[in-house]
Amino acid sequence: MTTQRTARRFRPLRATAVVLAASGALVGGTFTTAAVAGTAPDTGAVRSAPAAPLAPGVDYRDFTIIASAGTVHGHLVSVDLHDPHIAVDLLHGASVTDRQPVSALADAQGAVAGVNADFFNIDESQHPGVPATGSSNGPAIAAGHELKAAVPNGQRFGPALPSGTSTKDVIGVGADRRARLDTLTLEGAALTQDGTLPLAGLNQYALPVGGVGAYTSDWGTVSRARAACGTDTQRGAPCTTDTYEVTVRHDHVVARSDTPGTGAVAPGSVVLLGREAGADALRALPDGAYVHVAHHLAGTGRTPLRFAVGGFPVLRDGSPLPGLDTVTAATRTAAGLGDGGRRLYLLALDGTAETSAGLTISELAAVLQDFGATDGINLDGGGSTTLVTRDPGADRVTVRNHPGGGAERPVPNGVGVFTRP
Repeated sequence: MTTQRTARRFRPLRATAVVLAASGALVGGTFTTAAVAGTAPDTGAVRSAPAAPLAPGVDYRDFTIIASAGTVHGHLVSVDLHDPHIAVDLLHGASVTDRQPVSALADAQGAVAGVNADFFNIDESQHPGVPATGSSNGPAIAAGHELKAAVPNGQRFGPALPSGTSTKDVIGVGADRRARLDTLTLEGAALTQDGTLPLAGLNQYALPVGGVGAYTSDWGTVSRARAACGTDTQRGAPCTTDTYEVTVRHDHVVARSDTPGTGAVAPGSVVLLGREAGADALRALPDGAYVHVAHHLAGTGRTPLRFAVGGFPVLRDGSPLPGLDTVTAATRTAAGLGDGGRRLYLLALDGTAETSAGLTISELAAVLQDFGATDGINLDGGGSTTLVTRDPGADRVTVRNHPGGGAERPVPNGVGVFTRP
């Protein structure tokens, strides 16, 4: 998508907002003056436009809030998951390494609304000659299909994680149609005639030191070289040359290589890539050896997640997490849930310095809470922040916020809202 085409689809903030001077909870979709706690005396005053319906159970509004760094313009989509005709799922391309603008993803999948989601491997300047993969930090599930697992904490892109969180944290919606925060842990192994090799990765841009990762057709065509770079605690550590990979098809080894490969993995095949001790284990497999690969993303809830995407929690059980950043204001994307998981909120800020000052992580948690969320997660912000909606009867979505730099950044995934017959 060109910058000119994107700019034509931006919509300015409405001027039909009302400033409230009373304190208390969110009423009728409008903040109170106490929306952001702990800021200067004149902060928290919010202008909120009336909600505009996108579909039964889905509405959109824009808002303005005076936060610690200045005036912030934001956009919110509210989703009623009580409605059986509403579904939430992952916006994604043909593979986990395929990056596209949120508007393109939403149009291709027919979403009525969406935001960008997880932080991702956007740059590899620390490893010259190794291409960035574009793959996200955390787990991803689309329509019940498990696409990928989480990279080690020390390998993630994005701001520092709050205490007690990890790259395994997700927001998702289960088969019971309730949204929830969860952690998804990879459980998997390569079963051989001589024993079991635990899997330490699934379609990840970074593998733990000494681990073995599985790569399927969901990975895409990007080189797997990045998986052998860095360590569990240091993303910029050098790449190891102690690697080995084998290709498994119909439960037997059919190919092998001393270096990570590139190009598409054929449907039905699995590439096992090992580094250090993991490489030694794969070297020991002879040609034609029996290998059966199985994996699963295990959550903590009783109901399996049909949709999930990574991010880090900022609000849990009605309270902001302790120790959230109160200093750095930036353009943010977030998702929250309320009403026992029956209400989903998607939030994005404008990303231009001329029109928006940004929120700190602490302020973001407070804003989500004041809108009615009891749990919330911070998603990729800055130049990635994008929120789109599709007006009733429209063929294409509209970019509602002003992405940083004036154009949408291609991203690997997003949160999409859909209507079903």
